[in-house]
Amino acid sequence: MEFYLLGVVGAYLLGSIPFGVVVSRFFGKDDLRTHGSHNIGFTNALRVSGKTVGILTLIGDLGKGTVATVVAGLMGFPWLWILVIGFSVILGHVFSVFLRFKGGKGVATALGAIIGIHPLIGWLLVGVWLGAVLVFGYSSGGALLAFGVFPFLVYFLTFDLYFCLFSLGVMAIIFISHKENILRLIQGTESKIRLFSI
Repeated sequence: MEFYLLGVVGAYLLGSIPFGVVVSRFFGKDDLRTHGSHNIGFTNALRVSGKTVGILTLIGDLGKGTVATVVAGLMGFPWLWILVIGFSVILGHVFSVFLRFKGGKGVATALGAIIGIHPLIGWLLVGVWLGAVLVFGYSSGGALLAFGVFPFLVYFLTFDLYFCLFSLGVMAIIFISHKENILRLIQGTESKIRLFSI
């Protein structure tokens, strides 16, 4: 039990690493927390600091989610604990201990964690997000759509109760972290992103 709990704490600390802030500082760019949307994730990094910082931020945030769940699986963690570790790495990103329990919106880290848990579902969600962004131009809208269908994909593809509960919890985190984006989408004031310009 102690070993599994250490894994959960380790996943949280890994998730807490604010790659957007670290990479921006490394390249001498503005602090993402005080510019643009003030978010530390891929979209704001892309807008504020350019495509190199944006792409590296995306890789870092996606990677830490994948590493946490894949390593847990390779170390023989039980299925339920792998899900708990996946949830913990996402919480770390959204409530980073290194940023006074503030952080990003969890999309890339959640996608990475899901890819490590169930690659098919994870890449399907990436496809939903990417397709929605290409069609409508809203990164936040694509994320909300992807994680809105997440529980349905889990239910129909796995019928696993724990995975279903995990998917509902992750969906709740994503929607709560996007509450301001949801309001802007309703008001028609949400900023668009051009993936083809990357």
